[in-house]
Amino acid sequence: LNHFLPGINFHLRHQRRHSLREKDSEMATVLEKRGSGMVNSRSTGRLSFGESDNLNSMIVVIKVGTSSLIREDTDSVNLSCVARLCETVALIHSKGHRVVVVTSGAVGVGAQCMSLKKRPTEIPKKQALAAIGQGHLMKLYDDNFNELGKQCAQVLITLENIADRSQYLNTRQTFKALFEYGVIPIVNENDTVSVHELRIGDNDTMASQVASLIGADYCFLLTDVDGLYTANPNSDPNAKFIEVVDDLVQLSVDTGNGAGTEFGTGGMATKLTAARIATAAGCKMVICNSNRLEDVHTCLEGAKLGTLFMPMPNVIQGRKRWILSMPARGRAILDAGACRAVCRHKNVFPCGLKEVHGTFSSQDAIHLVSEEGEVIASGLVNYNNEEMKKLVGLQSDEIEEVLGFHGPSEILHRHNVCVFKDVEEEMRSEIDRTRSIGSDHDPYAK
Repeated sequence: LNHFLPGINFHLRHQRRHSLREKDSEMATVLEKRGSGMVNSRSTGRLSFGESDNLNSMIVVIKVGTSSLIREDTDSVNLSCVARLCETVALIHSKGHRVVVVTSGAVGVGAQCMSLKKRPTEIPKKQALAAIGQGHLMKLYDDNFNELGKQCAQVLITLENIADRSQYLNTRQTFKALFEYGVIPIVNENDTVSVHELRIGDNDTMASQVASLIGADYCFLLTDVDGLYTANPNSDPNAKFIEVVDDLVQLSVDTGNGAGTEFGTGGMATKLTAARIATAAGCKMVICNSNRLEDVHTCLEGAKLGTLFMPMPNVIQGRKRWILSMPARGRAILDAGACRAVCRHKNVFPCGLKEVHGTFSSQDAIHLVSEEGEVIASGLVNYNNEEMKKLVGLQSDEIEEVLGFHGPSEILHRHNVCVFKDVEEEMRSEIDRTRSIGSDHDPYAK
């Protein structure tokens, strides 16, 4: 019996992994067809992800920030904003769409309950305020939705729920069940139990991760500005409003730095990071002013609202969508040859590595960045940051000698890399480059 047990356990683990892969593949196929407009998910013969009987039903994520929920002048909860948000969500839900609200404000509401004028800097105090404020915040949503004949549910997520593959899949199934019940999920980060190193950090990123997780069609980021400008309109009179962003990679704007209010944590830079995640997952993202809450439902019907980010042509599916949701712990600067290899979905080798930034472990997610500062991909790395620094510019056959152990020949495997840049566009650029300089040998292509 002892002789056969290891083999039996291996067989059972193999069967379980195979079953999970089949489920992921099936879900990815459904989402891919629905997201591309080829067919509706009802064509599979069964309802998928809480699909309603409405053939035009969409999944919509609406994120509201602390700057919208807390009145800066009176340091009190903006009750009218909460009521208007719930009315808008209820209207969209009544039209047969599935809606998720991603809310900030637990710490801000907690601070108001405790009559604090300034947000504390100590993590335990902020977590305590989150515990105080979350209950009050959910009561506001629950009371408003009950008046509108809708049922809501609290969903608290941590980075661990997203970073761990099994928890990620379980979270997705929970959303599916809530949709089937006709319930409106109210999502926030579980700040009370999250440690600083394991926090998602801002609810703009949280909203995009939820949108990617559930295969949303739209993700709205409600904020205190009208949308995206080429620069800060408050300080630059020449700043121009941007209505549509077709290619996030080519976008050139000055996002400035810092948050806009005392109790907020987000800024325009975090919203662009969120846009990268959402659009790569095939989701349209809109940045708009919370004062135009009532216009959100018209945007779903084609009306203009705020700044619209169009989804990438090549939608990331399956396991790579999970990788896409993982927050990046660092950055690897790659030379031009390595960048071209990444865009062609090839492995990343040490010879193309120029610099390493951040603190991360093996199998953490990092951003792959060109020497011009362009983020082209995100992926799971095979080595930690200290090991990566030792491998800069080396050949793969030198890894064992430098690190003292035998490791993978690539620093990132292509199956663990999500490419943000349009591959077809990169190939066209490569053809033009080759024609202009001749067919020189690419030192990276070995």
